[in-house]
Amino acid sequence: MDRIRIQGGRALNGTIPISGAKNAALPLMIASLLTEEKLILDNVPRLADVGLLQYILGNHGVDIMVSGKRAGDEEHAGQTFELCAKNIVDTTAPYHLVSKMRASFWVIGPLLARMGQAKVSLPGGCAIGTRPVEFHLDALRALGAEIEIEEGYVITQAKGGLRGAKISFPKVSVGATHTALLAASLARGETLIENAACEPEVLDVANCLIAMGANIEGAGTPTIRIQGAQKLHGARHSVLPDRIETGTYAMAVAMTGGDVMLAGAREDLLTAALDVLRKTGTKIAVTNEGLRVSRNGAGIAPVDVTTEPFPGFPTDLQAQFMALMTRAKGTSRIRETIFENRFMHVQELARLGAKISLDGDVATVEGVERLKGAPVMATDLRASVSLVIGGLAAEGETTVHRVYHLDRGFERLEQKLVRCGALIERVSG
Repeated sequence: MDRIRIQGGRALNGTIPISGAKNAALPLMIASLLTEEKLILDNVPRLADVGLLQYILGNHGVDIMVSGKRAGDEEHAGQTFELCAKNIVDTTAPYHLVSKMRASFWVIGPLLARMGQAKVSLPGGCAIGTRPVEFHLDALRALGAEIEIEEGYVITQAKGGLRGAKISFPKVSVGATHTALLAASLARGETLIENAACEPEVLDVANCLIAMGANIEGAGTPTIRIQGAQKLHGARHSVLPDRIETGTYAMAVAMTGGDVMLAGAREDLLTAALDVLRKTGTKIAVTNEGLRVSRNGAGIAPVDVTTEPFPGFPTDLQAQFMALMTRAKGTSRIRETIFENRFMHVQELARLGAKISLDGDVATVEGVERLKGAPVMATDLRASVSLVIGGLAAEGETTVHRVYHLDRGFERLEQKLVRCGALIERVSG
């Protein structure tokens, strides 16, 4: 099994190109199930989850052509996917596929809306909490679906097709918002989604659906209104840049010192996180090329944060920020309000010398003068990259095991960091 080896203590200097957002690319690929025509997606990242979803969609009958960089393109330019679901041959998403990636459950909305039926395994994914699918199912029931759960599968049908309805989520859910948005695009009449997720990835999916002929208003706000279309057509859409990757590398620079241009990054996608980083003493400048992040070696100031739905501080950056706070000159407190089991990286950071105590949903981090390299184990996608950030600043060698978690969400991480002077390599076997 692959592992990543890091020799810490080197500042980062150079340019890191930001890839397309995984959390937008996956639902955008699933949106191809809504039309018989070709959907072309540009700037798709090269990730294990993307590859798995290719296989899952192929199982439903989606033809997918993939092209990499063209002559003259930047070395790390994203892929272009051409997806065509002209003939859906299977409306079942089996356990052995869905259990590997939670987002694949979202095929249930488009399959039901277009084919009138779907049988989808209950999902798996990162072990960071229960994350029930009940919000997804309640939204589909509101749209007229009949649903049964048998032997670990959600079996649903809408014999007369889906019909518009009012959907009010008791709690903000990105996944459930995607499910409702995708399904309602082909439902008869008007659908009103209240307490919808406002994340940029939701807006990106809505913009793609609009390009496909959907009538959607309010995406990116808590209230979304959809006039269902009888049919959607093909379109071309470019995946927005990954705000979580942007924040991760910005925190890596804040941790190690240096000066890095995050090419293609957008400030508006993670304003809260950048505001927090500025409070730590990190300099962030907006340029035509992207975001320039620098820290001149001065101490890191401690900052308290609470994770919140967008536009608040993202839960997907909590582990990375905790790694940064292990070197702060003082004590910080991090409150996790989104997922109940998202502190599993604490014990691994402690192996590097971090001082962190837990009390319910709050982690108290006492900054230390230095971290020391050690073997550590990744427990989930975001936790794994927090260990990389810690290793980049630690004295000596850090080895991160179970890096398949990293491959799910970070494209060519080692290559991007090596370009900026990090001593990091992947070791096979």
